[in-house]
Amino acid sequence: MKRKFMYVLVGVIGLTAAACGTKSSTVAKDGAAPAYEILNLPKVSLKDYKKNSNGAYVLFDGSSLNGWRGYGKDHVPSKWAIDNGTLKFSKAPAGVQNPEGGDLIFAHDFKNFELEFEWKISQGGNSGVFFLAKEIKGQPIYVSSPEYQLLDNINHPDAKMGVDGNRKSGSLYDMIPAKPQNAFPAGEWNRAKIVVNKGKVTHFQNDEKVVEYELWTPQWTELLQASKFSKEKWPLAFDLLNQVGGKSKSGVIGFQDHGDDIWLRNVTVKEL
Repeated sequence: MKRKFMYVLVGVIGLTAAACGTKSSTVAKDGAAPAYEILNLPKVSLKDYKKNSNGAYVLFDGSSLNGWRGYGKDHVPSKWAIDNGTLKFSKAPAGVQNPEGGDLIFAHDFKNFELEFEWKISQGGNSGVFFLAKEIKGQPIYVSSPEYQLLDNINHPDAKMGVDGNRKSGSLYDMIPAKPQNAFPAGEWNRAKIVVNKGKVTHFQNDEKVVEYELWTPQWTELLQASKFSKEKWPLAFDLLNQVGGKSKSGVIGFQDHGDDIWLRNVTVKEL
């Protein structure tokens, strides 16, 4: 059965605009999927960012958070800050009263790209990176985005959950395990790369290809149905991850607040 969507634009995205609105989506009365709203928040232009020697835009250079903001917010939450040249999430930042958390995004829609960054996590820590995400009102970022898992495989219980290690570091969270599983222990720097090109996605961890899949295909639907994002368990996530946009889909890149300290550096994106 075809799904019918009605989009009503009530705000306009500006490159550096302070104003924001929402784009609402309401499905047909057949109940195929829940209603949702896509927030229309300010975005930035890549022309204001430098490229490195590989032709990739430098999204975080160790000195500025320009272009970054909280998911669904117009500012950077105080649990995210620059720490000795790294981008750090702190569960309890020193000297900050009533610190604010939340996922962090770079405010630009990417479509086909190579995202590279380095990361290290605290002992027992859990986090993740998201891509092709939309900012859905009242919903977490992963309702519309695949997740590249970042985890202390040795000490976090998630490593023993899921199926065949599909919640370990580098995995497509809760769907495809990273193999070989080559993450370094907590406190050590890891290298990550995510390549998205016309729906095909490849995860690299410490310079090895560990996961490969293609979005918006029958195989992708099967993966969703076998996960926590199935139509029965989470119909909105299933619909957003499975249907919206197809191969024309673009979205923001984000890093997760999972309540554990994590450090990031050398965050770059090369458009394909």
